[in-house]
This record gives sequence, structure tokens and C-alpha cells, in this order.
Amino acid sequence: MTRGPRGLGRAPRRGILRVCLWTSPLWVAALALVVLVVGRSRSPGFPALDSLPALAALPSAEVRVDAEAGRLVLTLPPVDLPAAPAGHIPMTRLPLYQAVVPVDASLYAARVQLVDASGRRLPNTLLHHFNLSDPGRRELFLPIGLHLLATSKETPELHVPGLLFGLPLSRGQRLVASAMVHNPTSRPYHGVRVQLVLGYREPGRIFPLFEAYPWVMDVLFPVGRQPGGSKAFDLPPGRSSRSWEASPAIPGRIIGLGGHLHDFGVALELRDVTAGRVLWRGEPVRDSSGQVLRVPVKRFYGWRGLGVRIYPEHRYRLTVIYDNPTGRVLKDGGMGAVAGLFVPDADAAWPAVDTMDADYRQDLLDTMNPGGPVMMMEHGAHSH
Repeated sequence: MTRGPRGLGRAPRRGILRVCLWTSPLWVAALALVVLVVGRSRSPGFPALDSLPALAALPSAEVRVDAEAGRLVLTLPPVDLPAAPAGHIPMTRLPLYQAVVPVDASLYAARVQLVDASGRRLPNTLLHHFNLSDPGRRELFLPIGLHLLATSKETPELHVPGLLFGLPLSRGQRLVASAMVHNPTSRPYHGVRVQLVLGYREPGRIFPLFEAYPWVMDVLFPVGRQPGGSKAFDLPPGRSSRSWEASPAIPGRIIGLGGHLHDFGVALELRDVTAGRVLWRGEPVRDSSGQVLRVPVKRFYGWRGLGVRIYPEHRYRLTVIYDNPTGRVLKDGGMGAVAGLFVPDADAAWPAVDTMDADYRQDLLDTMNPGGPVMMMEHGAHSH
């Protein structure tokens, strides 16, 4: 048996998992599949965050280590959420923060939660979204900065088998965190703090066997709606769809993925256009009013193999489908994105980020200038 997977453990250090890949009780067999399919990857070059002065000057979020529980807890400063006026939901955008990683860690789980001043858990319905990014590395399908984690209230806890997969972080590594919260209820909340809780192991000599990489694709790529880079679009009445397509920078396997869409969303679909086949179709679980409760997560490994192969020579298209029954256009009512976990082919070199690329610079500008602190959104147009 080769030592290929261990080579992946020395690949570039990347952020947090965005899919839910549950541990099989027969994990030894899964290990065998991994070793047979996955080879050794090579580290890319990437610029230091210090070379991006605006990012280095960001205020710092609190990052606490709970070594006994094997957790890293990133906490954003508190914010007050006013009660929702009739027909609208107050949206509060938190400032942008950098997060300095305090230890070397191999990540295998993540969840975003909200707490009050006493640490009591609050409903996740207050979360509109939380994003974590690394501007020093690039995306799989675009030359923009790597988006490590994107969650909203319907996102389940993210978890992979810790002995199989690990996403290393380096002591002193700096990431960028942002969040938006909202209050759809008639009661105000005070001192609300958004927390990212990461499950980690100390990097070992053997486990985890290899790394995997986060990836994302959005129907408003490459840089969203300008000005501002918003990934939301106005949703027309009736049935409609939006799409975007691209090729991955390197070959490898999608291990799992999940998606995000707004209320009245019908489905997300990822298609290999070149091969003419659908790789994944995700239909959200909705309540009787059409509000999205969650989008099921798909894993692509088991007894028969590991992952779904993707190729730089192929084009891949993401499509989101909506059916808006309100009879009117819902401002910012649509969104469509998928995110998942990717394992490169043997000796696949991840390309270095080009900080002079036009899309990279626009995406970074949008990240640094996300818009005003508060906005209002119509009921029926908010995401979950």
C-alpha cells in the first residue's frame, strides 16, 4: 500500500468543511477505498496576508482554544437585533473581522451558533449567513480568493470522519470572517454573538490520512451583482431559473456537497455539460408556505468508490430553479449556490492565486466593502 494519502496531509493548509459526510461504522473499508483512489498532491504558492495591507488592518475576532474538548471557538462581537416591524425583517450586517488561528489544527467539524451575553443558545433563525474566507488562496472554479465556509440557518453541522479527512490550519494563519443576522420575530434580542465552533484534532503522523479542499459555485459568479458583489437577485413571479458554468482548475473528485437557495426555491442542479449528465440535483425541504427549511446534503463515497470525478477539460453548470407564487417581483429574493469538499488527483498542483487578476481584485474589494450595516427585506424574500 502506498503512502499517497499522507502526502495529501502535507498539502496547502485550507479552511473548514462545507459538507456533511457522516462517519461509517465500517471506516476501515473506507480507508482502503481512499488509499486506492487518491494520490499525492503538491502545495501551491500563495501570498502572505501581510501583502494585503487592508486585510492585515482589520479588527480581530476572538478565537478561543478548548483543547480538552478539541474545539476552536471564533466569536464575533455582540449586536442588538430589533423586533421585526409588520411586513419586513430588519437585516444587520456585522463588520468584517480577521481571525488569527492560535494552534496547528486538523479540522473535521464545524457549526455556527448564536448566543446571548450569558452564553445561552439562541434560535438559528436569527442567522442570515456567516462567511469565512482565505484571500491568500484561490477557488477551484475561479481565480478569486478561497471561500472556506458559507452557512445560513438551514445549514446542518458540518462533519467528516476525523481519521479520514482533515483540513489543516497553521498557527498564526489569518482568515476573514463576516456575518449578517436578522430578526423575523416580534421580540428584540440584545447582545447577540455569532460563534463558529470548529472540531479539531492535533495533526498526527498518520491520521488524518489526507486533506480535502472546500469549493463553491454560485449562479452569480464570477463577482456577483455590481456594485457590491451581492449574490442575491430579484426573483420574478412564476417559474424561473439562473445558471453559471465554468471548468475546475485541476482534476479530482467531489466527495460531497450541499446547497443554498431562498424561499420558493424548487431545486439546485449541478451538470457536467461536456458529458451531458447531471451530477447532483438537490431539492429543498420546504414548509407549507414555501419557506426553505433545509437543503439535503449529498455524500459521494461508499463501498463502490470515492467521489465524483471532475476534469479541467469539462464544463460544469450550476442552475437554480424557483417558482414564485406571489405574483410580484421579490427584491433580492433569489440566490443559488453549492459548496462541498474536493480531493485533488494524484500530483495535481493547485494553482497559486494571482492578486492582480481583475476578478480577484473585484471580489476582494467587495469583501472589504460589503455595504451598509442595516437593510430591510420583505417577508417571503428572505433566505434560511
